[in-house]
Amino acid sequence: MIEPGDPVELLIEHSSSAYLVVLGGPEDRLGLGRLGSVLLSVVSHAKGPVAVVRGGRSGLAAEGPVVVGVDGSPVSEAATAVAFDVAASRDAALVAVHCWSDPYAGKFARLFQFAEEATDFGTQAKALLSERLAGWQEQYPRVAVEPQLSDNAPQDELLSWSESAQLIVVGSRGRGGFARLLLGSTSSSLLDRAQCPIIVVHPQQ
Repeated sequence: MIEPGDPVELLIEHSSSAYLVVLGGPEDRLGLGRLGSVLLSVVSHAKGPVAVVRGGRSGLAAEGPVVVGVDGSPVSEAATAVAFDVAASRDAALVAVHCWSDPYAGKFARLFQFAEEATDFGTQAKALLSERLAGWQEQYPRVAVEPQLSDNAPQDELLSWSESAQLIVVGSRGRGGFARLLLGSTSSSLLDRAQCPIIVVHPQQ
C-alpha cells in the first residue's frame, strides 16, 4: 500500500490499530543519532508495539529465547503480554528478567552485614516476578518460562541477554522513569546498543 503524507505521522496513525509496526535500523551501533529521525519519532510516539530490526542481523533468529523486562509497572504488563504472544507464535522459550537493587543489597551486602536485608529484598523481587507471570503462564501453558532475577542495572542485564536472545521486549518507560520522557533509559540503551531485534511497547491507550 502506498500512501501520501509524512511517514512519521502515517506510521504513528497506523500503530494505533496495527498488531505490530516493524522498522529497520542501521547495521552499526554508533549512537541514537544514527538511528534516524523517523525511527526515533515512531518508537517514541507510537500507540502500539514497535519492533526495530537492525540491518546487521537478518530478521528474527530461529534460535535463542524471547526475553522480556519485567518491573511491575503497567507498561511492563503490556510488554509481558506481547512477549508471551510472540513466544507462543514462534514456539520459543521466554526469559522474564526482573532487576532489583537496594543500597544495602547486592554484592556489598555481606561486607556491611546486611545479608538479611538483601535476602528480604531478593524474596520480594522473586514474589513480584512470580505474581506478574502467573496469569500469563496459565493463558500460555505451552510457553516454557524461565524467571531471572538480577541486581544489575536493567539496561546492562538486557544488553547482555541481547547477545543470545532472538528478541527482547521492553516497555517504553520503566517504573522509575520520568513521565515527561517518552522513552526511558533502558529502552533507549537497547535501541542504541542491542545485538538482536527489540520490541518497544507503549502504555495501553
